Amino acid sequence: MVKRDPDSAPVPSTVVCINSDVIQPDHITWSTFNTVFMNGCCLGFIAYIYSVKSRDRKMVGDMTGAQSHASTAKILNILALVISLIFYIMLIVLYSFNLLGNQR
Repeated sequence: MVKRDPDSAPVPSTVVCINSDVIQPDHITWSTFNTVFMNGCCLGFIAYIYSVKSRDRKMVGDMTGAQSHASTAKILNILALVISLIFYIMLIVLYSFNLLGNQR
């Protein structure tokens, strides 16, 4: 038997629970990029809102809500990217044929 000193305080312990579930991406970095650089039809900003909602749901523990908001943000990010790329490609084509540049 181990004798305890009656004057010693109990040793505090800390328990860290690590959840081994798959981490659900919230696409907030992609949404921020689309908001700043490719905000076609404000889709980047709306995707950013859904990404923040997804992150909030994940912090609360509602994984189904987080997954739903994350998938909506992903779709909006894809749409913003495609629309912006089509717009930039059209601008490059029009400038290359001198349709928008100086008319000489």
